[in-house]
Amino acid sequence: MNVRCPAPNHEDEVVLLGHGAGGRLTAELLDRLVLPALDGAPGPMEDAALLPGHRELVMSTDSFVVSPLFFPGGDIGSLAVHGTVNDLAMRGAWPLALSVSLIVEEGLPLAELRAVLDSLGKAAQSAGVPVVTGDTKVVGRGAADRLFVNTTGVGQRHGSLHPSAALARPGDAVLLSGPIGLHGTTVLSTREGLGFESDIASDTRPLHRLVRALVPVGADVHVLRDPTRGGLAAALNEIARDSSVAVEIEESAVPVPEAVASACDLLGLDPLVVANEGCLVAFVAADAAEEALAAMRSVEEGTAAVRIGEVLPDGPQGRVTLRTLVGARRIVDMPLGELLPRIC
Repeated sequence: MNVRCPAPNHEDEVVLLGHGAGGRLTAELLDRLVLPALDGAPGPMEDAALLPGHRELVMSTDSFVVSPLFFPGGDIGSLAVHGTVNDLAMRGAWPLALSVSLIVEEGLPLAELRAVLDSLGKAAQSAGVPVVTGDTKVVGRGAADRLFVNTTGVGQRHGSLHPSAALARPGDAVLLSGPIGLHGTTVLSTREGLGFESDIASDTRPLHRLVRALVPVGADVHVLRDPTRGGLAAALNEIARDSSVAVEIEESAVPVPEAVASACDLLGLDPLVVANEGCLVAFVAADAAEEALAAMRSVEEGTAAVRIGEVLPDGPQGRVTLRTLVGARRIVDMPLGELLPRIC
C-alpha cells in the first residue's frame, strides 16, 4: 500500500482571497513571493515608506476594490483618498499630492463613474491635497468587477513626529481614537442586505489633522497605525511583532458600537478583526499618554479617543492578549485570512 504525506505542492497553489486580507496569509505571500522577487529589505512592514535620500518625504500606494461601490457613509472614491492620506499620516506625514488610476469595466454606467469621481474630487479638496496625475484603463466585461481605483500619495513628515511600527516600548500606553468595526460591518451589511446599515455608517475619513494634533507630543508618539484590513487585532499583532513586545488591552475599554456588536454576534465575527477606515491606534510613552489623549480629543476625528491598554514590561515577544470582562486573559491572534472580503 502506498502512503503519501499530504504535503502541499507549491507549484499547484493558487492565490486566495485571504492573501489580500492583511493577515497571516498576506504575510506569507509577501515573505515567500513578493519581497524576494523585489529584493525587499527585511524590516517592519509600514503603512508608508520613507523615500531614499529624502527622509522627510513619505510615499504610499494602495488599491481599492470595495464591493459595493457605494455604501452608507462613503464610496470607493472617497475611500481611496482617505486610505492613502491615512497611510501617509501613520508615518507622521502631511499629504502633499496624490495620483489616481482607474481600471473600469466595460458597461459601467457613466453616471456611476461620474458620482465616484465627484466624490473622490471632493474628498481630495476637503483633505487639502491635490490630485496631480493619474491614468485610466478600460477592460472587457467580466475582466474586472465594475471599478478598481489605485491611489499613490506623497507626504512630508512633521519635524517632531517619527512613528514606526518597530518603536513600541515596554510601558507604552495604547490609545485608540474612536469606535471600531463600523466600516466592515456597514459594507458587509449593504452587500448582503442584512439591514444593519440603517443603524450604522462607515467611519471612512482622513486622519492627517488628528495626527497633526499630536505634533506637540513629538518623540513620545512611538507608533501610529490605522487598523484597516484585519482590524484592531491585525494592527496590534503587527506592532507587537515588529517591535518585539507584548501588548495587553482591556475588553471593557475598547469602544464597540451596539449595532456593530449585534452584527458581529449574528455573523459569528470578532469586532477586533473587522476593518476600520476612520480611527487610529497610537503607542505613546506612558508619561505622555494624558497629553496625547487631550490632543486627540481636541479635534473632531479624536473626540472619542480612549486608552485601551499598554505594552507589558515583560511577556512573550510578539503576543497580544485581551483582558476580558470577567478578568480572564485570552490571546488575540493575527487573523488568518479574509473574513470580510472586498471591504476596501
